[in-house]
Amino acid sequence: MLPVLYAWVLKTMQEGMMTGNARAAQTRLVQRRVLAATSISYIVVILDTAIVNVGLDRISTALATDIAGLQWVVNAYTLAFASLLLAGGTLGDRGGARNVYLIGLAVFTLASGLCGLASSLAILTAARTVQGIGAALLVPCALTLLNHAYPDAGERAGAIGVWAGCGGAALAAGPLAGGVLIDLLGWRSIFLVNVPIGLIGLAMTWHIGHDEKPVPARHFDLSGQLAAILALGTLVAVLIEGPALGWEKPVILAGMAVCAAAWILFLTIEVRRSQPMLPLSFFKNRIFSGAAIVALATTLTFFGLIFVLSLYFQQVRGYSPLRTGLAFLPLTAVVTAGNMISGRWTKARGPRWPVLAGLCCSLVGFLGMLPSGPASPYWLVGLPLLAIGLGGGLITPAATAALLATVEKGRVGMAAGVLNSARQTGAALGVAVFGALVAALHPFDLGMRSALGIAAGISAAVLVWWALVVDDRKQECQVAPENRTQ
Repeated sequence: MLPVLYAWVLKTMQEGMMTGNARAAQTRLVQRRVLAATSISYIVVILDTAIVNVGLDRISTALATDIAGLQWVVNAYTLAFASLLLAGGTLGDRGGARNVYLIGLAVFTLASGLCGLASSLAILTAARTVQGIGAALLVPCALTLLNHAYPDAGERAGAIGVWAGCGGAALAAGPLAGGVLIDLLGWRSIFLVNVPIGLIGLAMTWHIGHDEKPVPARHFDLSGQLAAILALGTLVAVLIEGPALGWEKPVILAGMAVCAAAWILFLTIEVRRSQPMLPLSFFKNRIFSGAAIVALATTLTFFGLIFVLSLYFQQVRGYSPLRTGLAFLPLTAVVTAGNMISGRWTKARGPRWPVLAGLCCSLVGFLGMLPSGPASPYWLVGLPLLAIGLGGGLITPAATAALLATVEKGRVGMAAGVLNSARQTGAALGVAVFGALVAALHPFDLGMRSALGIAAGISAAVLVWWALVVDDRKQECQVAPENRTQ
């Protein structure tokens, strides 16, 4: 009897081990599918941003527009993206991250085709706005899918590093790919290239399993959303149109007043809501607020600089789109390496040091580029670009992992929306502010140096802020008590 019982127990244990191994293999397969599918979304979003800047001069000539018009071409996308990201995260939590992700990627892909067919500045700007709407739906849901697929914090940090690395690869390839496409096929091809990539992403996402149970109790904050759109939209409009129309003009002064009132209204609505679009309680956690500030400041300086340098290379130095793409390689090529290093570093040691190192690199790069002018040798620009690109690559995965670790699973979509909204708001403000400087100050290099000085000052201030609010204690990156599900 005992030998039979022993054999049965041994067989059961072996079957259990085989079942456990099979489950582990299945889990890893699902994780790889989720990571691959979500990385596609980030590739098209970043690729679009990187490519568009290389085409600014050709778009200006084809559609007969000035710097303000080019700012709207860039910011129509980032403005819609930033304004609706919080809603995108909430919709993902309510309706299922996979479903909303699919809708967002489909909208983005369709709008990319419309951009490529635009016959006027107004149509291109409108299509860029629709692109931003699609991106606002898919990006926070991509992070939610990653958070669900990787419950372990260390593995999640590594996955986010790969995800951000794919965006870095798109950023690295974007300027050069854009230059080649524009030289061979014209500026419209830089938008049309997103269509086949988007279709691949849709096919891959379709095979991801069903969403986890959504959160039906969360209501959509319509009044808060409208106030946010008005507040951010008027802010960017005033910054773009102020230098061209004159800061003392009644329409600009009225815009300032509306902007201030809209921001006050938005904060008032969010404070009074039981289920706000922007839960201000998130910011009670200093890691959350610190990561959000770092994200906004980094994209403000990074994408503001890309906009200014695109004009500098093409309109001041007379570079072709292809040569401009090559000139950006020191900036973009090292972003991917920085993302990968940061993912591993954050997994092993936490987010503090990767962000500090990234901010130091960015500060050195901005200061190093200050002496450059119209006749400066290229290396005087290229070497600082290496430091700025590495800094941006180090910051993104670490700040993302730090912020997402402060909220419970059911609110990750909202937290991801806040983070990416901060990033896109920073990008829109960077293009608006730095573009205003080069439009208002002459010669061009005076405006560019002013922008670099502001970027260096912002990087230094945020570096001090992060050093003060984040330390190496592991409990700093745990879910804040006020944010836990009761």
